[in-house]
Amino acid sequence: MQEEAVRWNIKVSKETDLTLRTFLGSQGIKKGDLSKFIEQAVRAHVFHRTVQDIQARNADTDPEDLQVLIDKAVREVRAERRARTKADKA
Repeated sequence: MQEEAVRWNIKVSKETDLTLRTFLGSQGIKKGDLSKFIEQAVRAHVFHRTVQDIQARNADTDPEDLQVLIDKAVREVRAERRARTKADKA
């Protein structure tokens, strides 16, 4: 499934532009791959910040209680996936 792309107009400093293009060139990444690089960087940053927020939110939670919640969530997701797999095969 192909996602629909949206166009961003962004401004960065000349120094950032030169640094990024130099890095991409040294990695063998072509100019047209700049969008892919930015998308990966944004996704990684959002993921990292989400992890930080979750860690901060759970900092005062008892580790054993937290593990119980994690185990329960994992079991639920696995059960849903198994049910979906069985439904797809039927």
